[in-house]
Amino acid sequence: MPRTATPTSADTTVREEVGIQFPAGSDGTRPTTPTVKAIVAEAVRSSDPTLASRVEADTSWRQGYVGAMRELTVRTAADDDAATTIARDGLAAARAHLVHVANDGTQTPLADLDVDAAVDAARGTFGTHTVDGTAEPRQELAIPYQGRMLSGHDLERQLAAWVHKGIVEQSCADAVMRVVAHPEWLSLPGHVVADIGAGAEMGPLEMLSSWGARILAIDIPRVSERLEKMARDGAGHVSLPTKDGETGADITRDTAAVAAWIDEQAGDDTVVLGMHAYADSGMHIRLTLAADLIATWLQERRPTTVLAYLATPTDAFVVPQEIIDAARSRWSRHGSKGFAKRALRTASRGQLFTEPYPKGSRVADCIIAQQGPNYAVAKRLQRWRAVASEADGRRVSFNVAPATFTRSVTKNTALKAAYAGAHHFGVEVFAAETSRALMAALLVHDVMRDDLAPGAAPQRAHAEELFSDGAAHGGLWRTAWAPRSALGVAAALGAPKALRRKA
Repeated sequence: MPRTATPTSADTTVREEVGIQFPAGSDGTRPTTPTVKAIVAEAVRSSDPTLASRVEADTSWRQGYVGAMRELTVRTAADDDAATTIARDGLAAARAHLVHVANDGTQTPLADLDVDAAVDAARGTFGTHTVDGTAEPRQELAIPYQGRMLSGHDLERQLAAWVHKGIVEQSCADAVMRVVAHPEWLSLPGHVVADIGAGAEMGPLEMLSSWGARILAIDIPRVSERLEKMARDGAGHVSLPTKDGETGADITRDTAAVAAWIDEQAGDDTVVLGMHAYADSGMHIRLTLAADLIATWLQERRPTTVLAYLATPTDAFVVPQEIIDAARSRWSRHGSKGFAKRALRTASRGQLFTEPYPKGSRVADCIIAQQGPNYAVAKRLQRWRAVASEADGRRVSFNVAPATFTRSVTKNTALKAAYAGAHHFGVEVFAAETSRALMAALLVHDVMRDDLAPGAAPQRAHAEELFSDGAAHGGLWRTAWAPRSALGVAAALGAPKALRRKA
């Protein structure tokens, strides 16, 4: 038995809490804040012990996390070694603090799990239900945009327009056009996509299926009917896990069994493991750690495994100097000018319409406080895994998606209004169908690119280039103002439009 294994409470509680959990406190509850703060502090301790101490001492984490995550990113920007060290230390901290609760109630830190033994013991847990698509595979990349399907030269012109406006980076447009030039890549020949959170609104399942890809769709049972419909309407081959007469799987409860099922179903194909699952509060971190265990096990067993994630644009990123110069040029031309903006900046004591990238900063600070610390840390854990994997020479697809009108956004009144007013500040918020298609095309590019050995990672000067390469940030990185300093005004301007937009 692992040295820290401890029993939980009564049998009924054990059944409800089996799987990956936050550690139980002395009162039997599983609070998220102490663990999340510890993960951030331990991630940065060796690089910036002062910041680690500030995080640990923070008594208003719900508000303080924004500054902490920004400062962590500033430290990451220092050099490539710092970025990799923070990533590895953060992942280690997460596994040291979160636990796996067994059916008998014992809880074991994830760092102490024998994943190989658990996967071997779990083989055969899941059966398989496969749905073959009824449509013909689409032979050309087409992206829906404002009521049109853009392909060929029309798509190239729109990409060029986005680049000119600072909505996407040139590397994003180049990657999409490489897929246009290689339509045979669309079905991902020789690969199988194991998509965790296959029903996510921003996930690639619908697009990949329309292109004829083979997909292992992993999501909770209640979305299985919707996944099957997407599979039937597509042109691919979609398999879903089954257990005890139910289709679907909860990776926080059956982590090892899902890993075994993916391995069994993949056969000789190269696995592309996508993590697109989302949940509120601490569940997002639990899902991320479950996917992380599966990812690292697959990478060890199948070294050419490609990991695939989507980055939220509302985070803090290290960006290239060219982006910083473009934003500061906009600030010089009109960001700092105008009576109304100056008056608001003065009245708000410098909180509104502040300059982007102040004092030589390399960090695009786009964190939105309303999303909360658990969301921010879950997304950072995914980034840390990507950085660590690339440092080990393994292929990762991790593209920054544009701000998008998804259901999770429109549930939040303030975010919905801010997105509706974002165009006043040079930011384009995309329709979900446009973002899905664009991100799926970038995934295909990252998996199929033929300038690298199978599964190999590109060489980068700094680890964080993984996120700026191919970024479709919607303009947030190049806007004339620090994004958060314009958020409230954008919400005020967008409120009437948001009220008219259907949720």
